[in-house]
Amino acid sequence: MRAAQLTEHGGPDAVRVAEVPEPAAHPSLVVVDLHAAGVSFPDLLQTTGAYQVVRPLPCTLGAEGAGVVRSAPRGSGFTAGQRVAVLAMDGAWQQTVAVPPQLVFPLPDSVSPTAGAGMLVNYLTAHFALDERARYRAGETVLVHGAAGGLGVAALQVAAGLDLETIAVVSTEEKAAVAKANRATHTVLADGFKDRVLELTGGRGVDIVLDPVGGDRFTDSLRSLAPGGRAVVLGFTGGSIPTAKVNRLLLRNVSVVGAGWGEYLRTDPGYPARQWAALDPLLRDGTLVVPEPTLYPLDEASEALRSLETRSATGKVALDLRP
Repeated sequence: MRAAQLTEHGGPDAVRVAEVPEPAAHPSLVVVDLHAAGVSFPDLLQTTGAYQVVRPLPCTLGAEGAGVVRSAPRGSGFTAGQRVAVLAMDGAWQQTVAVPPQLVFPLPDSVSPTAGAGMLVNYLTAHFALDERARYRAGETVLVHGAAGGLGVAALQVAAGLDLETIAVVSTEEKAAVAKANRATHTVLADGFKDRVLELTGGRGVDIVLDPVGGDRFTDSLRSLAPGGRAVVLGFTGGSIPTAKVNRLLLRNVSVVGAGWGEYLRTDPGYPARQWAALDPLLRDGTLVVPEPTLYPLDEASEALRSLETRSATGKVALDLRP
């Protein structure tokens, strides 16, 4: 089978497509022939060795995909020919994977295989941030930074599915249109966002900030919080890791929490299945929507990564793995 592998820590250009053996069959694993696989910011970080988990090289990148079950263990609940999404932590940028049943999720008819291929990491991260870390309450308002990116779009869609109001922070009017198309209640430009947020909320501020960007906007994110608000740190796509003067937390009784979904799975491997049980009914009745990704051929995996590196991508990016 074909796979896109990282051969050295040399950035996106170090990714090579190669012929590799199919995964060995095992009676406890579900074998899935993938149609597509998601491309995420951690994949980009891995190409330079900057990710917190440095894998031995060469390695197959990617952690999520979707396709059709080839075979499944008896009693697993899956059958040959079934459409599924998978978490493949050992690499999803390959045509076939073998994964434990608890990391396989049946796709409802409302989600195509290409959309499902890029759904799990971002949608489950957004749900984790809102539900487990921010402990959202009905009627709250959520500020989403980087709202036109893959995680930002997922955060907008999950928040809308949970009936939360959202304010999307974006860098351009074109990205504002992307956020609006993905159910943002309001959109504001990053430059001067704090004043606009306070205006939209009547001076109160927002209840939750979801921040995958970091950088110099973090202090204004704290200033944008309502009393009792929570700022959730999701990453640092802006490049720099911010610091906060903790006296600001006292002044308005606000909190800063981290949301490391991947790390959470290491201590609670069954957590994604519980998340899926909460989100699956919302997918089936159309309350939660998963848009189609920007799809690149497998041979253009480097270009897909570069679109994240230059921040030119909007929404989710995925690789087409079909022959």
